[in-house]
Amino acid sequence: MLGANATLKSLRRDEYHCAICTVAYAPTLDEVVEASFSVNRRVRRIAGHEPESLPFWEYLRQFFWSSGLALPEGAAFEQLAARITLDTIELAPGEKCQMSLQLPPQFLILFEPVTHTAQHLNVRGEPPAQRQELSVVYTGEELSLPPRKLRPGPLRLSLENRTKQRVLPGIYIGGPSFKDMIAHRKRYLTAARLLTNQTFRDIYRGDTLDVDQRLQLTSLSFLFTDLKGSTGLYERVGDLQAFDLVRAHFGVQTEAVTAAHGAVVKTIGDAVMATSASPERAVAAALQMRAAMRRLNAERGREDLVVKIGIHEGACLAVSLNDRLDYFGQTVNIAARVQGLADSQSIFATEPIVRQDAVMRLLASQNLVPQPRQHALRGLSDLYTVYEIP
Repeated sequence: MLGANATLKSLRRDEYHCAICTVAYAPTLDEVVEASFSVNRRVRRIAGHEPESLPFWEYLRQFFWSSGLALPEGAAFEQLAARITLDTIELAPGEKCQMSLQLPPQFLILFEPVTHTAQHLNVRGEPPAQRQELSVVYTGEELSLPPRKLRPGPLRLSLENRTKQRVLPGIYIGGPSFKDMIAHRKRYLTAARLLTNQTFRDIYRGDTLDVDQRLQLTSLSFLFTDLKGSTGLYERVGDLQAFDLVRAHFGVQTEAVTAAHGAVVKTIGDAVMATSASPERAVAAALQMRAAMRRLNAERGREDLVVKIGIHEGACLAVSLNDRLDYFGQTVNIAARVQGLADSQSIFATEPIVRQDAVMRLLASQNLVPQPRQHALRGLSDLYTVYEIP
């Protein structure tokens, strides 16, 4: 875990530093930021509400490693902890201690998870003639201490806790067992997946980001739709009936996006902007939209509602605009331009969407063969390969 925040609004740093691997990471919402929920204290109190009360290893499991690592349970976890640990200790606020250790000729990590303080220890060479000394003071700041070269043999480790909370320093053996432990990752709820959930957007609306925040996503799928000939529709059937039809069209489109685990970002006139966490979900939403509109037209016995659909995916920024979570960037512009190419019930999608294996399987399951075309998109200099999904 690189850091903990109560809300997305409190993500204010450009980089978060991993003390263990000494690498800085940008808080990209779809790769680095994990979203988690807990029961409210007023409903029921749980151990997670008081992390300082958790035993040493449960704190590491529940808070530092969070849900990102696939850690074993029970006796298997105890055995793993024994293999990767040289020694650990718990220090109360203001407490000091000295630990006498026998250092093996291995790479070691002196790590404290509460303050995110780490120091790499390269232990090699011949044993020294005298006992070695190492001192660390925990001040509450996230420190990345410079690596130290030590020799195998006796070490007196002096530790002091100057924070207002307990600290949990430990010396870990950075060998195969430790590397294997951190390599066993599992899927977790990313902030990007959360923001593409319609229920979450409906509940929180604009209360997710501040107006001056710009949070990155490395990849998000965008789906734009628009009604073909909506002006003629108003002239043909009148304002009242046209309004009811357009409202029904928004309803079925929102249902289709939600069913495909996406979310409607906003409506612009007769157009819809929606997002999905993956290309196959965006295509699934588009196919469901098209099918729903065909059913709606069949019920009326007229082809009044023809929806043009365009899909693209790529990097973007999550922003707050007009009291609403929105997205900004060239990916959004391209998705809107691709929708502008559509002139029928066909779905238009860019190559990054269609070339995904999951998308190809989805289309093949419905006997749909996308047809590639080269198109110039308004305002963009390059030609784009855009596929028409019949």
